[in-house]
Amino acid sequence: MEHALDGWDIGHADDKEWVPWGSTGDAKAKVLATGDGYYVVVVQADPGYTGEAHEHDYSEFSYVLDGEYRTQGQTMRAGDAYVAAPGSVHTDFTTETGATYLSIFKL
Repeated sequence: MEHALDGWDIGHADDKEWVPWGSTGDAKAKVLATGDGYYVVVVQADPGYTGEAHEHDYSEFSYVLDGEYRTQGQTMRAGDAYVAAPGSVHTDFTTETGATYLSIFKL
């Protein structure tokens, strides 16, 4: 049986290139798939990485794959996740140990 792929963007991590993530040069990302303005991205953040403050225009989803980070005063470890609602302000995102996480967001 053949399966139609119309409307699908299936991303294979091994086929994707790492690109810089953030403005400080201590994180990289692979955009795995996109659709309807949403992005599915895996991020590797080095120890000391700090994200920039921003407001979410759309929901943002994050799932920690490895390591740990702190967001909004909460320590997140492998297996933890969050959803930030539209209009929420992201004022705290940092990792002292380094972290790999999946992020799903819309631009």
